[in-house]
Amino acid sequence: MIKEITPGEAGELLKSDPNAVVLDVRSKVEFDYVGHPVGAVHVPWQEFPGWQVDPQFIEKVRQKLADRGTANPEKNVTVLSLCRSGSRSRAAAQALAAFGFERVYNIAQGFEGDRDQNGHRGTVGGWRFHGLPWEQT
Repeated sequence: MIKEITPGEAGELLKSDPNAVVLDVRSKVEFDYVGHPVGAVHVPWQEFPGWQVDPQFIEKVRQKLADRGTANPEKNVTVLSLCRSGSRSRAAAQALAAFGFERVYNIAQGFEGDRDQNGHRGTVGGWRFHGLPWEQT
């Protein structure tokens, strides 16, 4: 079972755990144009146009973490999985945990949060809504 944490809790973990990293699993377009947490590692879980789960996802995550100088990332990295609203990131976190990653969390609410009464995101929850550091490419 993957532990769900709020964006605020994720921000605190990033401050207190030097081995914590936000893993943004959204598509490249979402990551670049909607924005992303500062310092996030980007590995899409699914990508346009087919939206199929990337069969190389785990290996790409391991490689990106190794490129950051982390040996044995399954044991040494705290992964904070993030997507738009928390659904894709939960599936990605479950896959990482099943592979053997020991410290994996899902950031509930994601980057943009749930839709409000007008169908808009970013107004009732999520990374940006909570004022955590983010940027656009």
